[in-house]
Amino acid sequence: MPAEAAQIEEIEIRLFLEAIHLRYGYDLRDYSPASMRRRLMAALAKTGLPHLGELQHQVLLDPEFFSVVLEDLTVRVSEMFRDPSFYRAFRSEVVPILRTYPLLNIWHSGCASGEEAFSSAMVLTEEGLYERTQIYATDLSARALEQAKQGVYPADSIPQCQANYEAAGGTSSFSAYYRSAYDHFAMRESLRRRILFFQHNLVSDHVFGEMHVIFCRNVLIYFEPALRQRVLRKFKESLCPGGFLCLGGSERLAPAYNETFSSFDERERIYRYGG
Repeated sequence: MPAEAAQIEEIEIRLFLEAIHLRYGYDLRDYSPASMRRRLMAALAKTGLPHLGELQHQVLLDPEFFSVVLEDLTVRVSEMFRDPSFYRAFRSEVVPILRTYPLLNIWHSGCASGEEAFSSAMVLTEEGLYERTQIYATDLSARALEQAKQGVYPADSIPQCQANYEAAGGTSSFSAYYRSAYDHFAMRESLRRRILFFQHNLVSDHVFGEMHVIFCRNVLIYFEPALRQRVLRKFKESLCPGGFLCLGGSERLAPAYNETFSSFDERERIYRYGG
């Protein structure tokens, strides 16, 4: 792309992100520019509109259209027991410490369609902690949250779910946690009842207080450093002393946070606040 065309495109992207922030309150301005450009171009291609200016115009006029475009701009990649070794470490290393608390608050930030929230619920059920746990599962996308609330997933994903569950150290059977429904499966009500799903903008909304564990796995990698720092500050303010921050396998806390978070399991990206 010629330099002048690339400069104009960069301006158009910045204007688009500023527009949706002013119109809808979603702040995507500090996301990684390369990642945002790819997603925005993909969204534009799906709509069939000729250019970003037209996309911006339609988004500002039509909230329903914006909700569709937002699906392509936010990252929602999830599966049951994704990265099984992480869940094995969580079960063996973190759960014994969680047993010392009479009540537990857990926040899944960027929960997407809910699979990882249900995964932690299964672990806590098998470890006898679920009855004293409240799980808060939040995401920017209303559509993803609707699927998460329903807890219904494609049946063809069951073999992968079963394999991940076993690799993660499951002590029962994955089939004990769902019922079949035609070409889908639905998580049982006993597993859903202590998970509260709701919309939350990780960038601009308020903190949560007194969390014992925060899961935010494979989200920060899409943020620019300044936004990443803001979000980590929010996590720090939301954790109780000794609480755990669980990141994704591609994420690592910078040395600047060594005084705030200690490395509890560096390989699985589990950190402890004030520990």
